[in-house]
Amino acid sequence: MHKLKITNIITRENQNVSIDFESVSGDFPTYKAGQFLTLSFEFGDREVRRSYSFSSSPDVDESLSITVKRVENGEISRFLHHKIQQGDVVHALEPQGLFTYEPVVDTNRTVFLFAAGIGITPLFSILKTALVRENSSKIVLVYSNSSPEVTPFKEELQEWAAKYPDRLQIIWIYSNSKHLMTARLNRDYIFSILKNHMPVSPEEVLFYTCGPVVYMDLCRFTLLGMGFEESQIKRETFLLPENEEDDDDETEKEVNKTSYSIKLNFQGQSYDLMIPYNKSILDVGLEHKIKLPYSCKSGMCSTCISNCSQGKVRMDYNEVLTDREVDNGRILLCTAHPVEEGTVVDVY
Repeated sequence: MHKLKITNIITRENQNVSIDFESVSGDFPTYKAGQFLTLSFEFGDREVRRSYSFSSSPDVDESLSITVKRVENGEISRFLHHKIQQGDVVHALEPQGLFTYEPVVDTNRTVFLFAAGIGITPLFSILKTALVRENSSKIVLVYSNSSPEVTPFKEELQEWAAKYPDRLQIIWIYSNSKHLMTARLNRDYIFSILKNHMPVSPEEVLFYTCGPVVYMDLCRFTLLGMGFEESQIKRETFLLPENEEDDDDETEKEVNKTSYSIKLNFQGQSYDLMIPYNKSILDVGLEHKIKLPYSCKSGMCSTCISNCSQGKVRMDYNEVLTDREVDNGRILLCTAHPVEEGTVVDVY
């Protein structure tokens, strides 16, 4: 666990705040562009963890920084917006996340970044790393907001565009625009953007998307329909999608209420656990005081990726693992439930 001192708090547009840190003990956490930082807070005997993407880049001479949007009923986001002060010390886990950018110095590829609102946060980190670490790559940022006045990092992005006029192109999309065809991102608009900025070799293109699930699905399905490979399209999810269950669907749902025993292998020790149907493997592990890795508890980050080496599990939600990884036994502890007796789970 890292101890980080808050060195600066910057109020940003649309109820966002950026928080800069410095290391207290000198073991400054290393991270990759696009990753997130998990903060840990203790309230009495209760620990609460929340993850926030880095808006800073590890390849730029700047403070380690996260950006947090205020959520109306968000316990920690309200705490970070209204309670913390410069000089306070917080605890943080090692940076995590698979939504990363690996710079290649002499690459000529084109990278499309699709951001909506505060989804710009990890993409801003990626944008800076690509421009600083690479010599010839081109970055096309497609950035959607409701208006220019509520656009986070607008001035900073304009400064980067002015510094790299031949390599960075920003397409600003505002829903209050009078030009309805370009007020929101849509399938035809994506076609047009790619037509104007597509390089000679489409196989060299990478796409990064971050925003609401519906927004990212629009990007993904459009790009797949255009013939791009799944491996070229990356996404980062901040919030769970809305419950799409039909309120009029009164079909009785069959629920397996069986409890199953599992063997959990972690850090050289084996634990025999009984997992009730209504609790995840992570829930039961934490109840037994096993210090398992976790962050979001909702299947949206990669912190608790583990392996099911025997038996079978089901996951309530998975925004991280590919179908192939699931077929190979990868699971997320936070949403995983065993469905066979004697299941064995190995925690990395």
